[in-house]
This record gives sequence, structure tokens and C-alpha cells, in this order.
Amino acid sequence: MTIRVPTFSSVEGQFNDYLREIRYATMTTVDAKGRPRARVLIAVWEQIDGRPLGWLATYKTPVKAAHLAKNPHTTFSYWSHRQNAVAIDTIAEWVDDIETKQYVWQLYDRTSPTGVGYPLGNFWRGPADPKLHVLRLTPWRVQVIRGSDLQSRVWRAPDID
Repeated sequence: MTIRVPTFSSVEGQFNDYLREIRYATMTTVDAKGRPRARVLIAVWEQIDGRPLGWLATYKTPVKAAHLAKNPHTTFSYWSHRQNAVAIDTIAEWVDDIETKQYVWQLYDRTSPTGVGYPLGNFWRGPADPKLHVLRLTPWRVQVIRGSDLQSRVWRAPDID
């Protein structure tokens, strides 16, 4: 059974718990012909004004850039061996200013939610590294599924479709 919840805070605790448990997500984009492409990565998430907001430190590969240029909608899927799952439908946009890159670098360092993240210095020299790119992930739908009984709770942003 799926229950729609009115606020993100209604699922935030479970959302954070599952992301800490799982850490890695499958990010799916689609090409101009509607064909999906998935890749495994670690995004960080926070709550701003009662709403979730995600950040992805990544390489701006030609495939990813082309997909997002045609269709900025992405899905992040988290799944654990206990059948706990989180699906986050987002609108992704590239953000290239140094202030945002520094902020995201710090989120990854301190981990957000706690336990989710990694040292970006393993892949990039610092926030000003020209190979570091950041995607801002604005969720419009978050679904949290408890594996023990498949209870599903869904939050939807009231102003994003």
C-alpha cells in the first residue's frame, strides 16, 4: 500500500536511515530517443526550507551532458538487501560557480545525511578543479519503501511536475 504524505519531514527520518544504510544510488537518465542509461554513484542530500535538495559531484561526460541537455529529469534509486528502497525523481541542473562547488565539497566531507559522502579529494584536486562538475538535484517526488512489509510512503513537491 502506498501512502501519500504532505511533507518531506514525514519521510525524512526513514529517508536518511536508508541512505546511510545503502549509500550508493543508481542514477538514470534518458537519451533523445527515450533510451535509459544508468550509472552508480553517491549523491549527498540536505533539507532546505522543509524540502529535500541533492547535490552530485561528478564528471561532465558527453553522454550525461547530452542526456541532461535534452531532458533534465533523473531518477536516483537506492536499494538494500533487506528490500528497503528509496526512489528520488529530480530535475538536474549543472551549477558551475565556485561558491557552490566549495559548499558541495564541504557537504561531501562532513557527509550529508551523516554517513553519506566520501572525500572528493580522491578524484579532484579541490573545488576549483576544472574536471569537477556539480549537479543540483531538485526532487519533485520521493518514495520510501520499507522492505519488511513493503509499506510505501510518497512525498511530492506541490509546485514541481
